[in-house]
Amino acid sequence: MKEIKRVGIIGMGSLGIMFGSYIYDKCEKDDLVIIADKKRKEKYNSLGILCNDKIYDFNIIESKEKGCYVDLLIIAVKATKLEEAIEESRNFISENTIIISLLNGITSEDIIREKLDKGNVIHCIAQGMDPIKRGNKVTYKNMGKLCLGIDDNINQIYLDKLVKYCDNINLPYVLEEDMKYRLWSKWMLNVGVNQVVMVYEGTYDTVQVKGEARGLMIGAMKEAKILAEKEGVMIDDSEVENYVNLMDSLNPNGVPSMRHDGIIKSFSEVEMFSGTAIKLAEKHNVEVPINKSLYEEIKRIESKYDAQ
Repeated sequence: MKEIKRVGIIGMGSLGIMFGSYIYDKCEKDDLVIIADKKRKEKYNSLGILCNDKIYDFNIIESKEKGCYVDLLIIAVKATKLEEAIEESRNFISENTIIISLLNGITSEDIIREKLDKGNVIHCIAQGMDPIKRGNKVTYKNMGKLCLGIDDNINQIYLDKLVKYCDNINLPYVLEEDMKYRLWSKWMLNVGVNQVVMVYEGTYDTVQVKGEARGLMIGAMKEAKILAEKEGVMIDDSEVENYVNLMDSLNPNGVPSMRHDGIIKSFSEVEMFSGTAIKLAEKHNVEVPINKSLYEEIKRIESKYDAQ
């Protein structure tokens, strides 16, 4: 089985641009393709794309084109665009294509597997990065890392290929022995930091200093931890502290993805965070008052978008 050479990325948000620029700098131009519909392609070509003040001349290919299979597909859209991205990527996926998702939440890999009858999905979490996106420009200080793993041995050969590719281009990653644990732990973090920073209309600094916002973030995370345990994932108490420390290490002026959605008045992934927490709480008959409050406030904020 051949090694990974050609990589495709769909989604030119902060993570898509950050990882795209990194891979671009490590490979030949034709070995990286950006998949987009006609409208987005024209937009990218018109505005250009910058990362850390460097202009990137990405090879952008329309999603309707056929025969341009990629060895690795990186899905970097937000959850509300996942099914659309799957359909737009379909022409680029072969039986041997490895697929990773950079989406938040605990369900994207299952959705991708359900919608596709080809490709090989490897569990992936992107964490520890602090990109800031303004229009067509992304800046970041911390690239973070990919957490990679599988939930069965069937995809071991594809995981090995992915790891070899990451090693070849020095892309930061860690192999997770218990991927389910890491998925739920990262969800716990996002339930806290994403929602609180959005509600406070702040930056990472909002939750890096002692105060009400930081307390709400930790409280929301602890509610998520209880729900994970109800679902059979026993998250260690130290994991909350570890992720809080991770937040403290990020660029204070950076923002999580949900806050960026708020800045540009785009509907967020709230259903993946407090929305999911509320459903799980009802399922297990537990109370999640902080997440309920955050959900209601985010919905109130978003209800004003159409009126503006």
